[in-house]
Amino acid sequence: MVPDPWLTPTPWIKAADKLDELVPPADELGNEVLVDNQPLVRLAGPIFALCSLVLIPWTVFVAIALPSRQLSPHYDLAWAGFDVMLFIALATTAYFAFRRSRHLIRASTAAATLLMVDAWFDVLTSGSRDRVMAIAFAVVIELPLSALCWWLSQQTQEIDDKRLALLVPRVRRRSPPDSSA
Repeated sequence: MVPDPWLTPTPWIKAADKLDELVPPADELGNEVLVDNQPLVRLAGPIFALCSLVLIPWTVFVAIALPSRQLSPHYDLAWAGFDVMLFIALATTAYFAFRRSRHLIRASTAAATLLMVDAWFDVLTSGSRDRVMAIAFAVVIELPLSALCWWLSQQTQEIDDKRLALLVPRVRRRSPPDSSA
């Protein structure tokens, strides 16, 4: 039996690499010295772009399907608004991951936080018949994606520290001599 090429990760990685090559690294001082090209960082841009796009129809569905009132008025608008914020965080994470920007630290931290909050409130505010689905979404999608965001933040910070260490000697060489001596 021949394995389906769409089920193996190789075509997906190749497609993500082609997409990644279309977006140049951010024009930042640190990227002149060192660009983070780890495979998971290279895949982060396409993954988060896809996640943010999938969130658009989900947000519309939530705005339409949730009751207008569940112990509070505008329950549906509150969740739809939260999902818009989550969309912005995921899209921003995708953008900065594509660019290998040092701003990925903040974007991925915000996305991780919003994903954990989403999982928390989905589980705690769901009715008894919807709780199993909310827990499944939290365990399978939201919390692992949040963990990936935290990892990206930590990884980007490490690369940023390395960039700084490589740049400090250059800056010292360029600085004018001390005239007080």
